[in-house]
Amino acid sequence: MSDYFPPPPPEQPQPEHPAPVGASPPSPWAAPAAPPGKQRTGLIVTLAVGGGLVVAGAMVALVYSLMDSVSDSIALPPERSDAPYSEPYDEEPVEPDAAGPPAEKDVTVTKCTRDSLIGWPHADLRIVNGSGSPAAYIVSITFVDADGTVVSDGVATTDEVAPGASVEVRAQGSGEVAAGTKCRIAEVDRHAL
Repeated sequence: MSDYFPPPPPEQPQPEHPAPVGASPPSPWAAPAAPPGKQRTGLIVTLAVGGGLVVAGAMVALVYSLMDSVSDSIALPPERSDAPYSEPYDEEPVEPDAAGPPAEKDVTVTKCTRDSLIGWPHADLRIVNGSGSPAAYIVSITFVDADGTVVSDGVATTDEVAPGASVEVRAQGSGEVAAGTKCRIAEVDRHAL
């Protein structure tokens, strides 16, 4: 024995399998035989992988054929032409609401304040429908500081307001503003119903 090499490992016990009659004894270096019932594992794995590939290929072919069949229905619009449009419009143009006075005259700011806790502005509005038909309103309010600079804005909306009837709504601003901020009506949209 040499001082530089460790001793060889002890002999490992080999499982004993009886050799068939007339066969030579197995080599001590040969791998042990697979136990019965485990020999089909490779076949099962191969079939499972192959089946998965076949299903995936079928799905790709199905998606491709579906996309090909609907490609005509999602075609791009025709190229733009310089020719004037000759067909009449399907919808008639919307006429502005001409009934009654201008919509701005229907809205009055009754209170313009700043919340004492968070400092956000709000405007209380009174809307009187001055038109001859029921209408809904969208009122835009701007909040301006002492210099006239817009510091916030708000919107108030109503449902149907009968002719001559009044309603009170609030336009809430966002963000903290200085004391003394004023409210201005920026735009009033009246939609006849």
